[in-house]
Amino acid sequence: MSGTIYGIGLGPGDPDLMSVKTHRLLTNAKHVAFFRKAGRKGQARSIVDGMIPEDAVEFAMEYPVTTEIPLTDPRYNEILSGFYEEVTSHLIDLAKSGEDVVVLCEGDPFFYGSFMHIYTRVKDHVPTEVVPAITGMSGAWTATGAPITWGDDVLTVLMGTLDEDKLVSHIAATDALVIMKIGTNFEKVIRALKAGGKFDDAYLVQFATMAKQTCMKLSEVTEKVTPYFSIIVVHGQGRRP
Repeated sequence: MSGTIYGIGLGPGDPDLMSVKTHRLLTNAKHVAFFRKAGRKGQARSIVDGMIPEDAVEFAMEYPVTTEIPLTDPRYNEILSGFYEEVTSHLIDLAKSGEDVVVLCEGDPFFYGSFMHIYTRVKDHVPTEVVPAITGMSGAWTATGAPITWGDDVLTVLMGTLDEDKLVSHIAATDALVIMKIGTNFEKVIRALKAGGKFDDAYLVQFATMAKQTCMKLSEVTEKVTPYFSIIVVHGQGRRP
């Protein structure tokens, strides 16, 4: 019989925030796959240190590119597509041989995660199950100590990779806001927040739920920002009793 590929959400970074189901699958796993940048341990793998069985076989899926090639370059999708086909083939072969495989996913597997690209390639070939989790943005707005939405507030989630004019348009039109994947787009995002009228209300949360977590008004940030682990939050101020 075929094994199952499990995409398990690890949550925002604090191991205590992962679900009981994710923990059970992880601590009983025989095969554990995870994404990482070449030469790095990988954030997902770091979260589960000490939880993987000693006899489990680990499969590190190393991205061939991250920021070396612009997203608009046709080579970017071509290279990543080939990468996903390669790792997917290995996972399918394991499952067809009767082995269950646990794939580690930061945050929630279906929320802007790399696992989605595996899921669409394996789901029609072998049994596949997704275990949802707390998102990174949930950890970020909780760190601010205030609700992200009230009453009829509209929440918009934006990627910092969007064109600046699109960022400004969405920022100006929404009540509550989360901006993720800031990366090298930090200055562009700052300009868009100012143009959209929400810069003064924005918070920057770095390393949400992790040991190095920081949270401060974006307008007061003077220290170096770690873009990969940063999320910008603007709270809604809508209807309430």
